[in-house]
Amino acid sequence: METEQSLGAGGESSLILQDEEVKKENLSSEEEEEEAAAADAEEEDEDALPHSEVLDIFEEGLARLVQDPLLCDLPIQVTLEEVNSQIALEYGQAMTVKVLKADGEIMPIVVVQNATVFDLKKAICRFMELKQQREGGVKHISWRYVWRTYHLVFQGEKLDDDTMRLKDYGIRNRDEVTFMKRLRKK
Repeated sequence: METEQSLGAGGESSLILQDEEVKKENLSSEEEEEEAAAADAEEEDEDALPHSEVLDIFEEGLARLVQDPLLCDLPIQVTLEEVNSQIALEYGQAMTVKVLKADGEIMPIVVVQNATVFDLKKAICRFMELKQQREGGVKHISWRYVWRTYHLVFQGEKLDDDTMRLKDYGIRNRDEVTFMKRLRKK
């Protein structure tokens, strides 16, 4: 209404002035936003920590987390996979299978409740890989050779079928499975 009245009264110049003022306000607010964004980016650069410091902070927090009674069985250099499997174990969604090696060492392997023999073999591989990374030693293990040379045995029964579930063999939480050398066929 005001614009119609000002136009009718011969005030076209006042309408143009108002439009120019609005444009100047819009431009100045856009410039202010850009300046603020640039200032924020500079602050982020100043506040950013080097990767090594962030890694140190993360490892300190992880060390405190592992001191929790639920996770105290885990090593200091724990992986997310190990934390998740430990939590699943506590909630009853996973089980620990003790795998006895020929040298007498017992490996506690955590697998889900409905795991297959193949899942157990993959978990053994992962366990040994993590152990080698932490302790050093042998750089590469030929798992094809291991599975060709050894059977996994539970209570005298060979776990030959990789697709069969551990439950079907009668394996439950904390049961012991052993590596047994295969007999050569002549």
